Amino acid sequence: MRAPHLLAVVVAGSMALGCAQRAPLSHTEEILWTTCTITLYDHADTQTLDGAFQRLREIHGRMSVGVPGSELDAIAAAAGKGPVHVTDDVFTVTQKALQLARLSNGLFDPTVGPLIKVWKINKDNPEVPKPADIAAARALVNWRDVELDDAAKTIFLKRPGMELDLGGLVKGYAADEAVRILSARGVRSAIIDLGGDIFAMGHGQSGQPWRIGVQDPGAGRGNYLGIARVIDKTVVTSGVYEHFFMKDGKRYHHLMDTRTGYPADNGLVSVTVITSSSMDADGFGLALFCMGKTDGIRLGSKLGLGEVMVDSNHKVYVTPDTKDYFAITDPLFSYAN
Repeated sequence: MRAPHLLAVVVAGSMALGCAQRAPLSHTEEILWTTCTITLYDHADTQTLDGAFQRLREIHGRMSVGVPGSELDAIAAAAGKGPVHVTDDVFTVTQKALQLARLSNGLFDPTVGPLIKVWKINKDNPEVPKPADIAAARALVNWRDVELDDAAKTIFLKRPGMELDLGGLVKGYAADEAVRILSARGVRSAIIDLGGDIFAMGHGQSGQPWRIGVQDPGAGRGNYLGIARVIDKTVVTSGVYEHFFMKDGKRYHHLMDTRTGYPADNGLVSVTVITSSSMDADGFGLALFCMGKTDGIRLGSKLGLGEVMVDSNHKVYVTPDTKDYFAITDPLFSYAN
């Protein structure tokens, strides 16, 4: 369920330095399966950056699959046998994942691990799995078979072969934790970019809202179809074109529809969520994408999310009030609602 949120960019020109403004302090590392950059615009304390990145490393180690000491590996190994004690990080993210699963009727499902494994979309030379293999993997996907014990802080997968995959929420959770740490140290203006999961803290250096570009799904990275003007908001996009492979002229991407066991195929090419919680944006992005235009816009409206859906015909669907801070800038695209 690792979503390739590599699609939002800070628009050039929104961060130009004035004569009296301090130079930004920035650091970049490869963590959380992607390139993570944090840039401070009102602080020059390297210890503040170090503290944020140490937290990112900690989260990566606890919630990765196949990393020595990973709690998710321990949970999978004990599936069908018994509960596993976990840290607050893993318990909190799993709780959130199950809430999203309930709200989306399982379109977001943290037990999607077996499906991700059988599709191998992020591996070398991927192939379309055999229908029998897809069916077997799909049979192991059911968020209702995850048992949490709040008091003991344990997680139990009820059936052997089940696996948790929290990749759809981990970067969002990490971004929210970075915001928490920076805020506690007095930072008020910063950009947290975890592989395109962008949280824009405070105002830009000009005192105006940050200008974040939403990726054009059909163009190279850094080309945007519109701009969101945000303050203390996250901008997260899920799309079909970052992690995919082609077979017989058909695109197979990583956004799995748990109802079918195949990549979602509903005419959408990207969904952007704009809200105050990066973890919410991560999880809802995938769920709304799988729901499709009508149901996705309906749920996003109900939840008060900023939402920008783009279909293969360059039509853009938005939730109410989103146009107050988002504008299309590429004439190839137009609003459908």
